[in-house]
Amino acid sequence: MKRVQRLMKKAGLRSIIVKKFRPTSSKQKVVERENILKRDFSTKTLNEKWVDDITYIYTLKHGWCYLASVMDLHTKKIVGYSFSRKMTTELIIKALENAYHTQKPDEGLIFHSDLGTQYTSGEFANIIKKYGMTHSFSYKGSPYDNACIESFHAILKKEEVNHVQYFDYHSAKLVLFQYIESWYNRKRMHGSISYKTPQELENEIKAVTS
Repeated sequence: MKRVQRLMKKAGLRSIIVKKFRPTSSKQKVVERENILKRDFSTKTLNEKWVDDITYIYTLKHGWCYLASVMDLHTKKIVGYSFSRKMTTELIIKALENAYHTQKPDEGLIFHSDLGTQYTSGEFANIIKKYGMTHSFSYKGSPYDNACIESFHAILKKEEVNHVQYFDYHSAKLVLFQYIESWYNRKRMHGSISYKTPQELENEIKAVTS
C-alpha cells in the first residue's frame, strides 16, 4: 500500500475519495408488497416495464442531494428523472411525471421500485393509479430485484460522479442533466441492445410503429 502511495505521489496522481453515504436507520416496519416483475427484465417493445430507484450525490455546499431515475427496460433509456436536496415523495413523483409526459405510455405498464417509504406512500399510490400503471415491488433486502436501475446508477457514479466534486446542488444538477440527456441516452452504446444507444433504439421502434 505504501509503495503504491509513493509511486502515485511521484507521478503526481491522487486517488478519488468519495464521501460515503450512511443512511439513518428506520424503526418503521417494512411491509412486503407484491413483486410482479420477479426479475423478469425481458420486454417486447417500449413502455412495458419501467424501473425506478434513488441514488445519492454529494455536494460541498449542500451536502447530500438525491437523484431519482426511471428506466425503460426495453431501450435502457432514462425516460424520467428528478434531482432534489430532499429525499421526499415529491422527488419520485416528479421523476415519474417527467417520464409519463415524455413517453405517454398506454395503461397497464408495470412500474417497479424498492420498498422505500416514498414508494409505498399513499400519495405515490394515487399517482400510479392515475396513470393506469401497476406497481411492482422488490422483496425486502433484495437489490437484484431492481438490478437494471441499480446498474445505471453504478455506471453514473463510475463514469461521472466519482471523478469530480460538485460545489453545490445547482452545479451537480446541470452536470447530471448533461450526462443523462447528452451522453447516456444519446451517445453511450449498450451491448444488451445490439450496441445501439437508448435513443437510437427508441427512434427505430417509433419509426416502424408510427
